[in-house]
Order: sequence, then structure tokens, then C-alpha cells
Amino acid sequence: MASIIHKGIKLAYDDQGAGKPAFVFVHGWTCNRSFFSLQVAHFARRHRVVSVDLRGHGESDKPQGPYHHPLYADDIAYIIEHLQLGKVVAVGHSMGGSIVLQLAASYPDHVAAIVMMDPDPFVFPSEVRTGLEAVIKAIEAGNQESRRQLIETQMFLPTSDRKLVEDVTAAMMAAPSHVATSALRGILKFDGKTVAAQCKVPALHLATTNPSNPPHLMSQWLPNVVNGWAVGAGHFLQLEVPDQVNAMIEDFLRHYV
Repeated sequence: MASIIHKGIKLAYDDQGAGKPAFVFVHGWTCNRSFFSLQVAHFARRHRVVSVDLRGHGESDKPQGPYHHPLYADDIAYIIEHLQLGKVVAVGHSMGGSIVLQLAASYPDHVAAIVMMDPDPFVFPSEVRTGLEAVIKAIEAGNQESRRQLIETQMFLPTSDRKLVEDVTAAMMAAPSHVATSALRGILKFDGKTVAAQCKVPALHLATTNPSNPPHLMSQWLPNVVNGWAVGAGHFLQLEVPDQVNAMIEDFLRHYV
């Protein structure tokens, strides 16, 4: 693990492999850089690969304060500049998928292409927004059960491996409550449709069995998108079907980047 300081915040990351274009992997809400270990091992054979712990997550600093997409994107852009990565392929899962979209819109000179693995909804249905607002209130009141239920019941399929469910849940529940709530507010604040309209780089969207953003709508919001669909996976497709995910990213690079 290496780290750098950006605006007073320690940001942890791993840097391995060699070859262009470099990859930057960005995890999701209350996760950490280890959630991309299967992709890092695959792509580091031929590419330089950097996996980051977002502020508030993993081994990065966890200050009080806001946690939102422009702030995350600014941190990642600094890492790209500091490590002299050139234009990267930015790969994000869940909240990280929305963050790499923000990165491409805000820092187009830093990004060759993005891959969004089941990113958070670009438009939240009212019932989903209400449910997440209730989770925030419960966490702030000291009740973590709704947070656990959100992970276990909404992010996996009935057929998902139980050991994986337990391991992912434990890792996500370990994130501090102030980070979990502030980051959820950032997710709800993110205007995916507006940011998508500003993204001009090649983009791959990988949907799951129950996608947060239906591919036909993603194509309307992001006309340059390429849609892929993972078979037999819940929200954590990079962990449940890594071979499918890695192959689709490889094909996307070959044809569009």
C-alpha cells in the first residue's frame, strides 16, 4: 500500500504492473480497493494498474464532512497527475461507476475511457430515494440493521455464494457511520443525466441481473455508451462473475479505445 496527501487528506492506493493505457479502479459505497482484486490481477499482466481507497474508505483518511462525487473525482485526478499515468481507463463499481463518469466529465484530459459496473441510478425512482433516506436516518439514530439489510437483500441474488455475501457485508459494515451517511447523501445528490451529457469519452456500461440503470435508458442518457450484460450476478458482478467482466472490458478496449 502506498499513499499520498491531497489537500490534507491521506489517500491510499496500490500501484502495480506496467503498460499503457493505465487503469484506475474505483470501488463503491463503503467498500475498498480490495473489491477489484480479481480485475487488478488480470489487467496488471499487461497494464499499469492503480486501485484506490476513496477518502473515507479502506486505509484512506476518514474526516468528518461531505463525501460527494466532484470531491472524489478531484482526488482521483490528483492521483492520476501525481503518478503520471497519462490518460487512463477509469473503472468504477456502483458509486465508483458514477464517480468515473464525473471524472470523465470534469477531467477529460485525464481519461481515455470509462467502465461503469452497475453504477448508482442516474435517476432515482421516488420509492428508492425514500428508502435510502430512511436508511440514512436509521444509521444516524444508531440503528445499523437497515444498512445491513440494504446490502444483503438488495445487492445479491438468492443464488449468490453465502460466504461472499457475508464477507462483503462485513467489509461494508466496517465503514464509519458518518462516511456511510454522507456518501449516501452524495449518491442521492448526483445528477447522472446531466453529468452523462458532459461525458465525451468511450464508455462501457456493465449491467447486472437487476440493473440500477436499464441499458435502453443508459443509451438515451449517454449516446456513446456500449452496454454489456453480466449473466448470473447480483450487484457485485466483478466478484461473482469476474471472467465475464474481464472479458467484456478486454473486448471494449480492443474495439473502442
